Amino acid sequence: MERIYPAATDVVRLEGVSSRVPVLLSSSSVFPEPTAAAFEMAATVGYDGLEVMVWTDAVSQDAGALKGLADHYGVPVLSVHAPCLLVTQRVWSSDPWERLNRAAQLAESLGAPTVVVHPPFTWQRDYAKNFAAGLAKVQERHPGLSFAIENMFPVKMAGRWFVPYTPGWDPTETGFDAYTLDLSHCAASRIDSLEMADRMGAALKHVHLGDGTGEGRDEHLVPGRGNQPCAELLRSLAGRGFTGSVALEINTRKAASRAVREADLREALEFARRHLAPAGAATSA
Repeated sequence: MERIYPAATDVVRLEGVSSRVPVLLSSSSVFPEPTAAAFEMAATVGYDGLEVMVWTDAVSQDAGALKGLADHYGVPVLSVHAPCLLVTQRVWSSDPWERLNRAAQLAESLGAPTVVVHPPFTWQRDYAKNFAAGLAKVQERHPGLSFAIENMFPVKMAGRWFVPYTPGWDPTETGFDAYTLDLSHCAASRIDSLEMADRMGAALKHVHLGDGTGEGRDEHLVPGRGNQPCAELLRSLAGRGFTGSVALEINTRKAASRAVREADLREALEFARRHLAPAGAATSA
């Protein structure tokens, strides 16, 4: 018998409160399980929607498959993460502009308002040289989308620090129309996420919620398990005029079982909803 999952809007969250900020589950949060499992998890736990990380999983690249999953589980795709990782450099094409254009088309077809984009790698010289101008042209072709550039972090190899991005890991130093604030990346950069949010200002359109200890690596811990001011950042969003979404991007790859993974995803969602709620709102049992 086919299992019917509740739509995210049917799940009881906070008594008398419906947060105006959608809380999404990044499909990367269920890795090594596939993209389809992210829809199932999001529906089971009660997320408002999904951020699809486009990677080597064919389903993550297929608009038809994603629409079918969104309809089946009642979980809309509200953000698309373009294939910008080292492991996705040949997804769709080896041309970064083609990958970005395909990500934009995917987002439009799914009704997702946000495309998350990383700054260019240092070895992508032509792409980096023309990134701002090229991004503006892509934006012209897709005026209904926000191309939210994500803050990254320096990397330590062989005892030395280097920055693998051009012109750097902090996109606010260049200046863009839209940003994604990643709190785990702030921890890896050893900066305060509130400070980064201040730099992004009104251009802050999307948040990747995860935590870190500041050990100089990207950890994506469940919020509250590191030292970033995750709660304070979430509580500050209303005052910042934030109208975007918050995507939980946490690392569960070492979870001993699916039940443990689900428990982490539930804890992360409850943390986000609790601190996005208006002051004084009581949480449900």
